Amino acid sequence: MSSKKEFKKKYEDKIKELQVELVRLQDWVIDSGSKIAIIFEGRDAAGKGGTIKRITENLNPRFCKIVALAAPTEREKTQWYFQRYVPHLPAAGEIVIFDRSWYNRAGVERVMGFCTNKQYVNFLQTCPEFERMIISSGTQLIKYWFSVSAEEQMKRFNARANDPTKGWKLSPMDLESVKRWDDYSRAKDNMFEHTDTQFSPWFVVESDNKKKARINCISHLLGLINYSDVVSPSVELPNRVQQKDYERPPRSNYKYVPDMI
Repeated sequence: MSSKKEFKKKYEDKIKELQVELVRLQDWVIDSGSKIAIIFEGRDAAGKGGTIKRITENLNPRFCKIVALAAPTEREKTQWYFQRYVPHLPAAGEIVIFDRSWYNRAGVERVMGFCTNKQYVNFLQTCPEFERMIISSGTQLIKYWFSVSAEEQMKRFNARANDPTKGWKLSPMDLESVKRWDDYSRAKDNMFEHTDTQFSPWFVVESDNKKKARINCISHLLGLINYSDVVSPSVELPNRVQQKDYERPPRSNYKYVPDMI
């Protein structure tokens, strides 16, 4: 077996193992009434979406929600900056994953000039206090930054441009980020300086290798939360009762989707 195949097999085995643990984690969150909020930030095409997908694909969507907000409306632009994010914070028994978050202000809004300097400075000053309030309310807040090299980012952008199923992932902001690499670097470093706090630290995920990034991030996430097994009652399926006094309508009454292959 080649090293590439060995790595793929090892990855598939490990991701399945971790996804079982994520289900155990969610059972505990629901049972204990815990509140978990996870922020995923990073450069465009850094692998955030793929990791989020692996985390959520086996979880109950009623209790695990992904928040990926569009650009603010004209009305939202006049609100307290954090206001539109507050309704999406978790209630008891919920996990909420922010696919980008209030940190838009420290990243794309800063670099692209979508906010004033006063708004930017105010964000850096008040963000730690906002997060302190979230944590003091009983929510465990976890922040991940996905780091990707310029070469790998361009490789992924090119792959998106040539894939008809991924073209929507290549936005004008993505294209602009190619020309503003250093600006985004400065913005990220300044953001970390002000918001990488002891009570709400940033965790950096090296993501040039997507599969390794997923394994590393999910393993780390599970290690941060002090969860335990929840004993669930065993499921016993009842015997199906065959109905003898009801005659089903003929199949010709219905419009069936045709077989295509």
